[in-house]
Amino acid sequence: MANILDGKLLASLSEEDFKKRVAQLKKKTGSSPILATILVGDDPASATYVTMKERACHSLGIETEIKRLKKDTSTTELQQIIYDLNNNQTVDGILLQHPVPKQIDEIKCFNTICIEKDVDGVTSEGFGNMAMGLNAFGSCTPLGIMRILDHYKINLEGMNALVIGRSQILGKPMAAMLLNANATVTIAHSKTKNLKNSLKEFDLVVVAVGVPKFVSANDLKEGSVLVDAGYHPAQKCGDVDMTNISNIVSAYTPVPGGVGPMTINTLMMNTIEAMEKKYE
Repeated sequence: MANILDGKLLASLSEEDFKKRVAQLKKKTGSSPILATILVGDDPASATYVTMKERACHSLGIETEIKRLKKDTSTTELQQIIYDLNNNQTVDGILLQHPVPKQIDEIKCFNTICIEKDVDGVTSEGFGNMAMGLNAFGSCTPLGIMRILDHYKINLEGMNALVIGRSQILGKPMAAMLLNANATVTIAHSKTKNLKNSLKEFDLVVVAVGVPKFVSANDLKEGSVLVDAGYHPAQKCGDVDMTNISNIVSAYTPVPGGVGPMTINTLMMNTIEAMEKKYE
């Protein structure tokens, strides 16, 4: 029977430590960490995610500041908001909720966030530092996945790993983190030829392609480790069809309850760490 890589349980186990660290910061400085979140437009899914992050902050004693901007906000206007938050010494972390409306240059706005407050791990400088093994906040979903693999003692060294997906905030940083952990890494994506025929070659498969049930149990190598980083609320599934999965793989992340809880939990961890570094 496969081992379930329970991200929800791991997130809950880490919360007591986070609360202690917040209490220590408050005792030392007289204030708690502050996460500033920018929400542009009225996308209901984005609004839900922001609410979830706000609740997670409050449960740990982290304060929040939410900037809600109109959907016709320009790149320049959004950058000015970010500049102001960069210069606000009380703000420890800045989160620009993805995605933003089409008229906004998202990468340009991500890169406006100063690296010390890039707790969502979205800047090019932060990605470069992380990929080079230098100090930086990792993008929250892939870093959350690395924390799951570490907690459940999945030895990545020498593993033949496949990342399906190449997004700036998931696939690419995921591949770099696995490479830094001494795995041998292949990246696949929507243009990869004969992908389904090659999945049995890999010891670890991270699926982050954004397509419901894109991978099935029969595609995978027996005894491999599976990480499903997708979630599709309408279909109530991830990027993997979980039918018969426990009879094929040695370990897997469930959906829901696997990667999702660790994404928000890692954002909390990075925000606390940002304030700790400020006062080192």
